[in-house]
Amino acid sequence: MYRRAAFVLFLAIGIVFQLSHGVEVEVKVQDKLCLYANLMVNFSVSYDIAGNKSATAEFELPADVTTVGSECNDKSSLLKLNFGEGHSWSMNFTVTDKMYQVDSIAFTYNLSDTALFPNSLNNDTKTSTLKPHITDIGLDTCYSCKSNDMLEDVSVNQTLFDVLIQAFVNNGSKSEQITSCAADLPTASPTTAAPTTTTKPTTTPTTTPTTTPTPTLPPPATGKYSLKNDNGSTVCLLAYFGLRISLKQGDKYEEMNFEPNGTAVSGSCGVNSSELVLVSSTMNISFTFLNDAKKFRLHALNVTGKTSSGAPFTEANNSLSLWEASVGSSYMCNKEQNDTITGLLSIYTFGLHVQPFGVKKDSFSTAEECQADADSFLVPIAVGVALLVLIVIVLLAYFIGRKRNMAAGYESF
Repeated sequence: MYRRAAFVLFLAIGIVFQLSHGVEVEVKVQDKLCLYANLMVNFSVSYDIAGNKSATAEFELPADVTTVGSECNDKSSLLKLNFGEGHSWSMNFTVTDKMYQVDSIAFTYNLSDTALFPNSLNNDTKTSTLKPHITDIGLDTCYSCKSNDMLEDVSVNQTLFDVLIQAFVNNGSKSEQITSCAADLPTASPTTAAPTTTTKPTTTPTTTPTTTPTPTLPPPATGKYSLKNDNGSTVCLLAYFGLRISLKQGDKYEEMNFEPNGTAVSGSCGVNSSELVLVSSTMNISFTFLNDAKKFRLHALNVTGKTSSGAPFTEANNSLSLWEASVGSSYMCNKEQNDTITGLLSIYTFGLHVQPFGVKKDSFSTAEECQADADSFLVPIAVGVALLVLIVIVLLAYFIGRKRNMAAGYESF
């Protein structure tokens, strides 16, 4: 059993190795391993430069880190990686019952470091603190996530990948047991689910569970949402859509329409990132849009709510590439659109029209349409072309036949 003096913090000695696939860190107390980590982190930081402009610094967690300030005890542990000129990255772990989780990730960066932040107007040291969705890790197991996990703040984006971490190491030895992140888990194929046996072979298979979502709700009401800039004078984000979510629960799907009436709208507009937050009586939804100067896209979606039975749920994906269009235009999809967000959550949008950047005169810019809308125009065009070709063929056949008949008439004389 894992034992230490409760609530007592120990100064930890860290050993760092640079492997081909990440930075490997061992934090020890009295020569016994108490925390292990092997991970990669990429950073993207926006900062101010002259001319009322901003620049973006992109870099990765370097090999030469130290673990000064890392700590281990019974109920909480801290992994702190220090690098460069006053920069640090840390994870704070806590224990609940027989599980542990990451409570927060803090990234501290020094804008006076000209190697990373050239021409920065500020020399401040800033900290970005985020709460990741890394929970329910069994004690005496390692948390593993090879997939990209993007964490976003106003000016800082962090991407974690190839992560292998164990906090609260027992008996000084890293566990071989793995708790994998949801993104790494295979998605079960619905065709492999075996139906339950029924006593009536030919009539009403009401006891057989369904494994595919069957929309039974009426189309959701269209919500018209907007955000204004800081001084409240002009609109900086526009979003119109009807929204339905589909949540998988065991072998069944529960569908819920999002009700725009009475919904509280909040969020923020930025140069590279904008966020729309919708809070209704039954559901909280946040949309995060990114802008790379050429294209914008829906990059992250977080949905929190309760099922019809009252069970709470939270589903999130921070690495989406949906609703993409050129900066300066809007994205539109009038037809029903279905997007898979996680293994348990899908969303249906109806009459979607969104512009998170570059709104002018409080109105949508020219829309770039989704493929489904574009295809709907192709069908009548194709039918029209086919009819035109058919008419041409008939006319040609008529004139050729008429010419032959006239020639035959001349020969008879």
